[in-house]
Amino acid sequence: MTNTKPSDVKKVVLAYSGGLDTSIILKWLQEEYNAEVVTFTADLGQSELEGGAELEEAKRKAENLGIQEIYIEDVREEFVRDFVFPMFRANAVYEGVYLLGTSIARPLISKRLVEIARETGADAIAHGATGKGNDQVRFELSAWALDPDLRVIAPWREWEFKSRTDLINFAEAHQIQVSKDKRNEAPFSVDANLLHSSSEGKVLEDPAVEAPEYVYMRTISPMEAKDEPSEITIGFEKGDPVSINGEKLSPATLLSRLNQLGRDNGIGRLDLVENRFVGMKSRGVYETPGGTILLAAHRAMESITLDRGAAHLKDELMPRYAELIYNGFWYSPEREMLQVAIDLSQVHVEGEVTLDLYKGNVIVKGRSSKKSLYSEALVTFEDDLGAYDQQDANGFIRLNALRLRTLAAREQGRGGNTETGEGHGGYLD
Repeated sequence: MTNTKPSDVKKVVLAYSGGLDTSIILKWLQEEYNAEVVTFTADLGQSELEGGAELEEAKRKAENLGIQEIYIEDVREEFVRDFVFPMFRANAVYEGVYLLGTSIARPLISKRLVEIARETGADAIAHGATGKGNDQVRFELSAWALDPDLRVIAPWREWEFKSRTDLINFAEAHQIQVSKDKRNEAPFSVDANLLHSSSEGKVLEDPAVEAPEYVYMRTISPMEAKDEPSEITIGFEKGDPVSINGEKLSPATLLSRLNQLGRDNGIGRLDLVENRFVGMKSRGVYETPGGTILLAAHRAMESITLDRGAAHLKDELMPRYAELIYNGFWYSPEREMLQVAIDLSQVHVEGEVTLDLYKGNVIVKGRSSKKSLYSEALVTFEDDLGAYDQQDANGFIRLNALRLRTLAAREQGRGGNTETGEGHGGYLD
């Protein structure tokens, strides 16, 4: 439903960062579509990295371009509570390592774009994602899942600009401010929120070349971290972290605190070549300090509170769940079905996990819970006072070995009736 006719669009809500690309998109929409533009800038936690300057700059630039309706919203608590924490209940990682920091932010942005379109009477939304990446898919799948009739404009799939030089020339012709560091192409692109930062492109495009240290913006090098570990205790209720060292914290405040601890101990760096949904491989450098700590703590908490069958089923479902988020299907029925199962598994996941944070490592030291399934009486090497009869293992093992012994007998050329044991020379005893 993209490539709408200019005459069909009167008002557009633009996902606006205030950067060069979205500022050009804003002006392009005004000229190409002759449409009124509403801007939406979400504070997902990137303001912590920029000290709030990025949000103020976005507002100023929108005002300079004649925008009357400017939405700048702090959605950090909603982001962590309703998107990040549900994802972490599943221990979701894409392709074994990626904690989905960019992916999980897109459905929230899309949700607000759709809501603002309804509030302002807009008939379209627009985003600045390129035609090569995953974000275009995530934005549009989410938007249409929430409003099937909404029009979506993706300028990078429509306009004729071929290079950053073309963009800069357009910006200068329309008095759009171009920062000096953008006149010579940025060495890499960055996306940030409270969960993570991702860097891609330019100096990172060759996966054989080590990422320069200046790429990392929210963690110190593990080699430069202090020589003493930082001990912390994270409290959980129904699968979600609720406290650090006994102090109850809101979702966003808790994640922010974990980010600080992770940063200072060099935790959460990832250099990854991933498979994009659109079909190509890409190299990215990700930093997820708080999320890396949280994943280790949550799995430790589950280790004593989840039944084996539930835990193993969760691990089987997790790759599918993670792939749905990565590919943009947060609002799909299958993701919601999986979420119900995951959330049910978390009812008794409560207690505390103690960890050491040390030079890039998250080390679990202990875990405790009133809902623990761990029984010292059963696992002790001392006298268990009859809690477990070791002779019971005889039948358990023999029954589980039955098919393996039958296969082995066939391979050794011994046939016979497996029910009577005839012809097996006593193989089935």
